Amino acid sequence: MPERRTIRANRDATPEGLPKRLEHAKMEAYFLSDIHLKQMEHPDARVLLDFLGSLGPGGRGATHLFLVGDIFDFWLGGNRHFRWKFSPIVEHLRALASHGVEVHYFEGNHDFNLRDFWQGELDIRVHTQAGLFVLGDLTVRVEHGDLLDPTDRGYRFLRWLLRTPLIGYAGTRLPGSLLDRICRLASLTSRRYTSRRKTISDGRARKNLRGYAQKAMEEDSFDLIITGHMHVRDDYAFEYRGRRARSVNLGCWEESRSTFRITSARQEFVELPSEGEDPGGSALRSD
Repeated sequence: MPERRTIRANRDATPEGLPKRLEHAKMEAYFLSDIHLKQMEHPDARVLLDFLGSLGPGGRGATHLFLVGDIFDFWLGGNRHFRWKFSPIVEHLRALASHGVEVHYFEGNHDFNLRDFWQGELDIRVHTQAGLFVLGDLTVRVEHGDLLDPTDRGYRFLRWLLRTPLIGYAGTRLPGSLLDRICRLASLTSRRYTSRRKTISDGRARKNLRGYAQKAMEEDSFDLIITGHMHVRDDYAFEYRGRRARSVNLGCWEESRSTFRITSARQEFVELPSEGEDPGGSALRSD
């Protein structure tokens, strides 16, 4: 199904036939992607936990959190193995949702078949395709970005296969020791199909991202498109048929532990502090 129709289907699912409107008296939305967390002992886990803890009551005052895929290096379905392995993160996200933070999780190419657990049990909204949202005065398109190249049929087949009911069923019931071995194999396979960014220059990667953003404007009109997947941070302003727009690719935590923040006044990258540093973070850029 073409991506444009997917977005319109999401949009038509609302009573008014408009993009899902996410409006609050005070709006503050955060976007994360491509952390590729393998284990809780990694320093990234502590940084992520500190950040999630800062979003709740008495902290940053977040109203929305968008997890834009590949948060974990591998997560398949609702198997208890993953819930146990990453339980501190799961509980932080459960607490945020229970305190009224609207959390959206976009499946990536390392985390999939998420809906039964994340949406069914945690009330975190799971998306398998691009979504169109209204945040304050901005119309924002959000997607992981792994469908950026329509000619990559090998990856598209792999993506379809990993999301079939059979894989989902097996992933829910396999023992943890076997899942860990499958995780390593699936992660390596996914990287093989998505490693083009590592073999081309950052300039070429940014060119691909920017071309995709302009093509997406042909499908739906937006002010801002936010993607992940390509492990290069990019921030690009462009104009399409007289409408100004912006494309932001979040990059990856291997290069920079950061989040993208939208408020009613600003849109900016925020560098996250390492453990023990000031939890307020520091703005890298603001437009």
